[in-house]
Amino acid sequence: MSIVPRTGIRLRFLSDPGEFLAAAGDYLGTDPVVSTVVTTIAHRLLSQRAEGIPQPDRNWWLVVSDDSGTVVGAGMRSAPYAPYPPFLLPMPDEAAVALAHALHDRGEEVLAVNGARPAVDLCATTLARLGGGEVQVSLHTRLHELGELTWPPPVPGGLVAATEDDAGLVTEWLTAFVGDADEQAGRPRGASAHEAPDHAEVLRRIHAGRLWFWLDETGEPVHLTGANPPSFGVARLGPVYTPPAQRGRGWASNAVAEVSRRIQAEGARVCLFTDQANPTSNRIYAALGYRPVVDMANLVIVG
Repeated sequence: MSIVPRTGIRLRFLSDPGEFLAAAGDYLGTDPVVSTVVTTIAHRLLSQRAEGIPQPDRNWWLVVSDDSGTVVGAGMRSAPYAPYPPFLLPMPDEAAVALAHALHDRGEEVLAVNGARPAVDLCATTLARLGGGEVQVSLHTRLHELGELTWPPPVPGGLVAATEDDAGLVTEWLTAFVGDADEQAGRPRGASAHEAPDHAEVLRRIHAGRLWFWLDETGEPVHLTGANPPSFGVARLGPVYTPPAQRGRGWASNAVAEVSRRIQAEGARVCLFTDQANPTSNRIYAALGYRPVVDMANLVIVG
């Protein structure tokens, strides 16, 4: 479905992630770090579709083009958790406003919008004006890319890949991850909407070799770091989780450094998100050589 607002900006909604990647691939590839969330999820859902895993009817992929047909923006609505927020990449201001009008005209209930600023601000503000309510910031995030890796002080133990036998512990720690992150950032536990860990997805990531534990000198797991497979030559780290009793001992710094080294050794660029309200994680990643790329936000529309 295509919509051409008066501005001349064309909004093209697609239901197939493969068709989306074919239409927007050149645009996404021009800045694959900024595009990492969209490209990673598009490739993941494309693989799931090939495996016969059905996709929700609510999902859509957005290609934004200008008068000449050049792609100038992109987005998606594929979040598997309520309120199913769209995720927007950078796009012209008029496109973000036009998208809000299009979603309103389509009758879609949009109570949250995530992604790059200022596109998310403009889209959410317009949606709130059209449907009533006001916009609040749920989460400020910042995307970072690793330049030259700076090694942290070494700690005992080492990195090992998670196995199927670890699926229960991985799921437990993924469940704790978001709630702990809220508390570390000064928010009420559970304030951030997120995807509940899915056992099948945990197993897929384990089988892909994209989840690692740091084991201490006794062989006990004390930290978990994950990473997405490279998409357009960029791999994104996450989650990065240390249980409360094990924090402040250097496990996270060493695990992230080693996973980052391995990804760069594979020939891929590596990036990650931080919560701007969490000074500890921001300090750790900056010390390792991660540098800010773009600010993003999770916005909610409240009545």
